[in-house]
Amino acid sequence: MAKETKDYSKYFDFSDAKIISEDEHSKKIRIRGREINIMAEPNHRKEKQRGKEDVQVLYDNAVPDELKHIGEGKHYVVYTFGCQMNEHDSETIKGLLEQMGYQATEDRKEADIILLNTCAIRENAEDKVFGELGHLKHLKTEKPGLLLGVCGCMSQEENVVNRIMQKHGFVDMIFGTHNIHRLPQLVKEALFSKEMVVEVWSKEGDIIENLPKKREGMRAWVNIMYGCDKFCTYCIVPFTRGKERSRRPEDVIAEVRDLARQGFKEITLLGQNVNAYGKDLKDMNYRFGDLMDDMRKINIPRVRFTTSHPRDFDDHLVEVLGKGGNLVEHIHLPVQSGNTDILKKMNRKYTRERVLELAAKIKAAVPHVSLTTDIIVGFPGETDEQFEDTLSLVREVGYDFAYTFIYSPREGTPAASMEDNVPMEVKKERLQRLNKVVNENSLRFNSRLRGEVVEVLVEGESKNNSEVLAGRTRSNKLVHFEGSKDLIGTFVQVKITEPMTFYIKGDLVQTAVAVNG
Repeated sequence: MAKETKDYSKYFDFSDAKIISEDEHSKKIRIRGREINIMAEPNHRKEKQRGKEDVQVLYDNAVPDELKHIGEGKHYVVYTFGCQMNEHDSETIKGLLEQMGYQATEDRKEADIILLNTCAIRENAEDKVFGELGHLKHLKTEKPGLLLGVCGCMSQEENVVNRIMQKHGFVDMIFGTHNIHRLPQLVKEALFSKEMVVEVWSKEGDIIENLPKKREGMRAWVNIMYGCDKFCTYCIVPFTRGKERSRRPEDVIAEVRDLARQGFKEITLLGQNVNAYGKDLKDMNYRFGDLMDDMRKINIPRVRFTTSHPRDFDDHLVEVLGKGGNLVEHIHLPVQSGNTDILKKMNRKYTRERVLELAAKIKAAVPHVSLTTDIIVGFPGETDEQFEDTLSLVREVGYDFAYTFIYSPREGTPAASMEDNVPMEVKKERLQRLNKVVNENSLRFNSRLRGEVVEVLVEGESKNNSEVLAGRTRSNKLVHFEGSKDLIGTFVQVKITEPMTFYIKGDLVQTAVAVNG
């Protein structure tokens, strides 16, 4: 049965909206008794346009002195949906709120401000957010002074913002991915005006440095660039995150050095496509391989990065990764399909042969590397033969693990206008077959570790058994072993005794207080 297409037109009917005031900076409207201050709203047409203007790098203080006490005695909750980039944005949001005097709580009934930091990659993520808003409506009724906000990638979509304005008038603020640094001013506006405040920039803004971040644990994410210029036909990210813009290398290096001083054991460099880092820095010839080479010189035990694109993964980067040291033996390289024709329809701009060639180069340069990937099944027009190409690629490359997805159209992407002609039962059957091959790979590679002693960064207790500790190897494999809680946050040596598909079991050999990069 064909999937029912959502009718978004009802969210664009503003015939019952009354414009109260309008100037060049904002407009105020009233819908169903709620006044809305629209300071900026998403515009898909503008999001498609790549600006020629130079991106400025700003080092201003994000929280003005007069807003540093606005949250004193109050509490916040931030719910995060989606990828590591969203998690990292939430660290910034929490850092800003705490500089404003707010304190974290896990009890939503105690909260004075609740923010949903959202994802737009798949429709079910969107459905989760609207489901959560339904629950929060009751809380808002009980506590009218509660500030409710929706931010992140979903907020960059016109239909989402219009739906919230039409159907969820109890929401107090909506902001996007480009103006997180404006959170203090938006909170102030929402608190004092009692209106819904909407500020979503369609055009990506400047790079804002020195934003506070609330990091927890021994691992840290470091954003090295924003946006994406690849325009894969199934993906909404180039519209929600804007054009590619790189942070200055000196700012990234200074942040990582500071994290090393603070005692963080592992950092992950983040970008929608980290391999494109530096392409937009016109005043220097400095690319991702150069940045990774500089990371090797910083005294932090482990350095990872995500996410990559095969098209930009150049030989210099492969050469640098081969130097090892604190650069770990794990590379996440989303391939999406193993068939060249489907890759062309996806606008990935590489071939199956390029993927095989790149995988061979990486394996030659980085012994014992763990390659992981993302794969979509059931893309419009995918035949059985083309799907078989994906299965054979997974076997040939030998991916340790894969995030696998059934294709579903996203409103606003080119693929959404293609005929979604692979039946759902076929998509599900392909997903099962793909997962079987991936799991066979995982078990085979994990079995090679039996009897080996591996370095594990202990992250905490196992989710299923508080007597068991869990941590990860340099190649990002999850290891369970018995040990005392004071090992959390340290590196230990574990002998692998029982390899399994999704994790491996082992016995503690010895603890290592410090590991040199």
